[in-house]
Amino acid sequence: MIDGALPYLRCPVCRQTLDRHDRALRCPRGHSFDMAKQGYADLSAGRLPHTGDSAEMIADRADFLAAGHYSFIAEALTQESRPFTVRPEPALILDAGTGTGDYLAHVLDACPAATGLGLDVSKPALRRAARAHPRAAAVLTDLWRPLPVADAAATVILNVFAPRNGPEFHRVLHPDGVLLVVTPAADHLAELIAAHGLIQVDPDKAARVSEALEEHFEPVASGTHRHPMRLTAAEVRTLVGMTPSARHVPVAALPARDLPVTAAIVLTAYRKRV
Repeated sequence: MIDGALPYLRCPVCRQTLDRHDRALRCPRGHSFDMAKQGYADLSAGRLPHTGDSAEMIADRADFLAAGHYSFIAEALTQESRPFTVRPEPALILDAGTGTGDYLAHVLDACPAATGLGLDVSKPALRRAARAHPRAAAVLTDLWRPLPVADAAATVILNVFAPRNGPEFHRVLHPDGVLLVVTPAADHLAELIAAHGLIQVDPDKAARVSEALEEHFEPVASGTHRHPMRLTAAEVRTLVGMTPSARHVPVAALPARDLPVTAAIVLTAYRKRV
């Protein structure tokens, strides 16, 4: 629900606080932002340069996550988040690039006193994220722009396979908070990539992520998590359909066969530089 996140939200135009007026959010200076009927707030403050994942990609992602194949990622995020949310003061868990909101919901289940806020540029994603958890709000915004979030508001920032805006993450993260970044390991989905000629993981991915964040954050822990999957032909199509490869590969034409696939991710915890 958007109401729980209101203390942490800011007007994207003037940075003032926001109040809810029926189906709109307004600041003291009169800037007004619509609430979609599906429950998310549009704080994009103007035309967006891109629209993010399509409805088809989001539907495939929802199906794949519902089957539990990436539950190991949610569990790793929950384990790393928990020490930062067991505190007397209220905690905000900010999911930057929330998608369907599944990871945020999983973390919130383990942190009963925390509020969740999911940010994404995809409207189809936010329609699902707004319903992902009773304590989670969903907001339409571009992660590359200034975030409509108060300074030092977030106790935990989740960033799973999503853009990383180092300066803004630094601004909105509490001094004692943590930024948790999930990126694909070099062998992520290697069997699937080899079998169907999909887009490969950038071999310099880790270095590029570190370079993008090093000015504002320092890594404090990092680990690789691997999970073997035995996917049916339908699940293979669903997995391909939720990735960037869906824009380049005719998913319906993929061979109908089961496939063993390894999911491999790197989870890195960062503390903000002072």
